Amino acid sequence: MTIDVAVVALYLCGMVGLGWWGMRRTRNRSDYLVAGRRLGVVMYSGTMAAVVLGGASTIGGIGLGYTYGLSGAWMVGAIGIGIILLHAFFARRISRLKVYTVAEMLDLRYGGNSRAVSGLVMWGYTFMLTVPSTLAFSTVFSGLFDMPRTAAIILGGAIVVGYSALGGMWSVTMTDMAQFVIKTIGLLLILTPVAVWHAGGFSGMHEALGDAHFEPFAIGGGTIATYFLIYALGILIGQDIWQRVFTGRNDRTVTGGGLGAGVYCLVYAVAGALIGTAAAVLFPDLANPDDAFTLMVSDTLPVGLAGLVLAAALSAVMSTASGALIACSAVTSTDLWPQLRRLWARDGAEAGHEGGPADEVASNRIFTLVLGVASIGVSLLVDDVVAGLTVAYNILVGGLLVAILGGLVWKRGNRTGALASMLAGSVTVIATMVAKGMTANEPIYYGLGVALVVYVAVSLATRPTDPAVLAAWQRRVRGEETAPEPEDGAAPVPAAD
Repeated sequence: MTIDVAVVALYLCGMVGLGWWGMRRTRNRSDYLVAGRRLGVVMYSGTMAAVVLGGASTIGGIGLGYTYGLSGAWMVGAIGIGIILLHAFFARRISRLKVYTVAEMLDLRYGGNSRAVSGLVMWGYTFMLTVPSTLAFSTVFSGLFDMPRTAAIILGGAIVVGYSALGGMWSVTMTDMAQFVIKTIGLLLILTPVAVWHAGGFSGMHEALGDAHFEPFAIGGGTIATYFLIYALGILIGQDIWQRVFTGRNDRTVTGGGLGAGVYCLVYAVAGALIGTAAAVLFPDLANPDDAFTLMVSDTLPVGLAGLVLAAALSAVMSTASGALIACSAVTSTDLWPQLRRLWARDGAEAGHEGGPADEVASNRIFTLVLGVASIGVSLLVDDVVAGLTVAYNILVGGLLVAILGGLVWKRGNRTGALASMLAGSVTVIATMVAKGMTANEPIYYGLGVALVVYVAVSLATRPTDPAVLAAWQRRVRGEETAPEPEDGAAPVPAAD
């Protein structure tokens, strides 16, 4: 046990060290929010996979495998499909926009300023996304230290907030790469084969559990469809995902790295379901399926390897938590804070930043720190990892999917239709979650349906987008016109692979 603690402690120290390294590399707002847009294929693929495979995908995915068998892979599989669709059809155009947030994209496409609405919806999504990942610290630390839930959440959350605030996206990228390697070794190469072997192999698991755990659609067609609506479509428009797209150096990086990350997610989905299925053989009748992970580690792995696998679980949790936190900070500093400043009429500046690059980085660090502390507080009040993730994606998809994808594929869509769609979809999703429950299937269906009808009807009933706005949008999408990045007077830093 002492060796396992030492392994995890060494890992945590390494994360803090990488955060410090990221701080030294961060010179301006572009570095802090999008790693200077300099990542190569390897780093892009690793950080993209790391951000989507967090606590809910790992601990929650194993829990679904425990309950439903191999069909428990559908949730994480939907995330992988979303990554593939994003990079096959949209990521290159998104990367060429050279913006920081989804709300900036909406302003470019529709004209005017819609950030008060779109930024608020995206803020709700990114903030809620930090909660299930922060919450998952309690599961991991309890398996290692027998630590109380509150202390585990505070400890894990504090480390993530610390290194994220220090170096922003550079710190997150470097820690993501380390986390990607650790969870590949710990979860895919060690825990998965060991779990299957201890459960008697595939034949032994099938004999013990019967056909139900090996039926691919046992989880239910409605649930599978909901997973694809929430997660696969949510991946297409999430600020945390787009912020990774913004870090890519060029079209080749974005396409190749993103497709590789999507395939990795599909493999990860099957591995989690297999671990959960094995746990159902070894530990039947668990009160909480999310406990399957820690039991598998403590009862099947020797000292040392158990610490490595627990570090892998921490890697999964931390990568998503830090990515969501930086995304929330970007939305706050870029979309919401400037609107508040104008509302208070302190000045008429176009941006919410003052001074030079150092001031911009400092203000973003403050936003990250404050939001991180707030997410830890909310995590102490929530106790369901998958439910927290579902709420986040319901808000995102129901509120923004139609307006964002409509802007990318339908020229007739306009700002009035987009704003009406965002408001109608968000209100419908939230109202239905209150009426039907947070994890019910209906909220996303009702929200998307209402948002689509309102978007089309209002866009057709009002004036089209100004042709000049559309022309400028097309130039940005083709990469013919780019937004200037902040200058700091320093020599450019080479691209990172």
